[in-house]
Amino acid sequence: MIALGLRLSLRGGGEAVARLALIVAGVAAGVTVLLVTLSLFNAFQATSARPCWECTTGTAPSGWALDATADGALWNYRLDYYAGQSIKRLDAAALGPRAPVVPGLARMPAPGQYYASPALARLLASVPPEQLGDRFPGTLAGTVGRAALSGPDELTVVVGRTPLEVAAITGTRQVDTVETGTGYDDFGDLYRFGFAVAAIGLFVPLLVLVGTATRLAAARREARFAAIRLVGATSRQISVIAAMDAAIGAFLGALLGLALFPLVRPAVADLRITGARFYPDLVTPEPWQYAAVLVGVPLLAGGTALWSLRRVRVSPLGTVRKAAPRPPRIWRVIPLLAGLGLFAGPVFRDEGHKADEGLAAVALALVMVGLVLAGPWVTMLAARLAARVTGGAATLLASQRLAADPRGAFRSVSGLVLAVFLGTAIAGIVPAVVSGQQAVAGGALTGVLRAPLGLGGLPPREGAELLDRLRSYPGVGVLPVYALAEPAENHLISPDGPPPRTAVGCAELARLPVIGTCPAGARAVMGNFERLVGADNPLTVDRILPLAGPSSRPATTTGLSLAAVLVRLDATNGADASGTGTGDVEPGGERTGADGAATLERVRTLLARYGADAPMTFAEVAQTRATLFTQIENIALGIVALTLLTGGCSLVVAVGGGLMERRQPFTLLRLAGTPARTLASVVLLESALPLVLAAAVAAAAGFGVAGPMIDGLAMKNASPAMPGPVYFATVGAGLAASLLVILMALPLLRHMTAPDNARFE
Repeated sequence: MIALGLRLSLRGGGEAVARLALIVAGVAAGVTVLLVTLSLFNAFQATSARPCWECTTGTAPSGWALDATADGALWNYRLDYYAGQSIKRLDAAALGPRAPVVPGLARMPAPGQYYASPALARLLASVPPEQLGDRFPGTLAGTVGRAALSGPDELTVVVGRTPLEVAAITGTRQVDTVETGTGYDDFGDLYRFGFAVAAIGLFVPLLVLVGTATRLAAARREARFAAIRLVGATSRQISVIAAMDAAIGAFLGALLGLALFPLVRPAVADLRITGARFYPDLVTPEPWQYAAVLVGVPLLAGGTALWSLRRVRVSPLGTVRKAAPRPPRIWRVIPLLAGLGLFAGPVFRDEGHKADEGLAAVALALVMVGLVLAGPWVTMLAARLAARVTGGAATLLASQRLAADPRGAFRSVSGLVLAVFLGTAIAGIVPAVVSGQQAVAGGALTGVLRAPLGLGGLPPREGAELLDRLRSYPGVGVLPVYALAEPAENHLISPDGPPPRTAVGCAELARLPVIGTCPAGARAVMGNFERLVGADNPLTVDRILPLAGPSSRPATTTGLSLAAVLVRLDATNGADASGTGTGDVEPGGERTGADGAATLERVRTLLARYGADAPMTFAEVAQTRATLFTQIENIALGIVALTLLTGGCSLVVAVGGGLMERRQPFTLLRLAGTPARTLASVVLLESALPLVLAAAVAAAAGFGVAGPMIDGLAMKNASPAMPGPVYFATVGAGLAASLLVILMALPLLRHMTAPDNARFE
């Protein structure tokens, strides 16, 4: 039976060869996409599992830590920025011979030396020292090895200092051992959720593709297998033949997919799904994953083939005892409507638009399940409507076939509805969130650099020195934030809020009135201004402003430590807080954006000498989050494109199978005078209508979820917006590619239905 199954598959004539080629091509496409997803996930997992030396905490050093008998090292780890790129910086000083060493280094740099990652070393060589290199005292003595980096583009520096120098930096810790555990990334779970969505978005259409490919010409094979049953074959023998028939094509397709993956792997390695490239050698499936694909896909194909022949296993005459399936009922749309109704109302019914997370999860599940359930009913309804409102033989034939078997018509594209739904929802939410973040405080804080100066801040004398040096830059305005010696007992602005911990001068505050205003006659005012400096989510800034008002308590800043600074400069021309900048002027009389960017980096270099922690402009904070959200959106749109293409492959496989099954009636129609272009139109309509309809319904559901979610975020400067051109280009290109794939199968129709070949079994 195994030999007979192989012979029927490989030597069964032209029809068998064409069917085998379609199966191999369809399965190969699915396997290649699956391997791409697995390789990216493996690279992400390997990078996330890297020992997190940055997570080393140690203990707060005390006076005896600098004793000659002390061991370990003093560490000060913080983030720095250059041109929107984050730089991981570690200042370290050995306290003894057993000082810990960062992974990737043979030894720690001596005082006056520093090690930089390869990407940072290249950057240092390409920019003026006063903009970046002067932040790191000493000379470049080597490069940081791969064990300390998460990718080839990461910017990392390890600076060797003396113990006294490191001890003087705010936030220094005494370290005896380097952390070897996996670091907790705030966005790690978000990326894992993204890969889970990708798995759902890709695995379902891949199952549909494999299932569709292995069911090619099912009716013809059922009739042939039933004839074999009539001459004495048992149900088990038929099962063996059918399984071999399907498994051999799936196995060859899996082999072809494994051979195609190395060709696309270099392009996959350049993808930046987390904002940076992975090391190329990590972007590869594991050996067991290769084996699982090579074994699992043929098994899945064989199981699908056995299921498709269940009527033949009943009796040899099972294939002729067919009854018309019941049409789908309207109840199928109830879960979809219920899920959308929950999003529109009860999910965000609480005051302040706070979402009920449990109810939101239920609503999302109802929408996703409802899309799959409602698909056949919507397909049947659209087919009947098309038959009524349009004319022509092609439309009539296509709509009648779709209305007769809407489940089968929708099955080949059912896998793409979830991906299109999720991709559309994300593409609808992200532009609104990004615009809301970038318009924080009405744009008044866009070019403001916020720089916290550690927990204790700078002593008054050192703080005054920093302020004088900052004000010496042309076109730079400074708002100093001072730390109160004792938090105030009362908070007159908001009785329910925390007591004020910082104070600012009223003269400087008047240049940034969006932050707040002082009471009449006050020279300084108390408030929680540290919340503004430490805000890492621009969406929270609008909710905490203003931080001062007529009821704020007056204060004095004399003798207070400098906790942070807000540096006002125009990111494009170096204008001061009042907008009358005195930045560098070109001979033509116009300031250049390059001068503004250079001034920003010089200011950042100066702040680094005073131990500023992660000095960033509010625009850079917004851009960091916007980049993250945009990456998530691009991943979602990539999934949409792949699923649309996979849906197109499923359709072309289904088209090929349908042509083989309907060769006789189509040939008879041609003999009766029906033009070949009419039959091609029938096939195209039967294929395109379910594809376009499924994408449209899923996209509408995505927009239906995105609107209430944007309203639920309650952002002052965000409103529902149409997705960007990337979304429409992706969906349009995906649909066009799918339809093009379908058109490629139409020439087969003219050949198969030629009147000269009108001979049937």
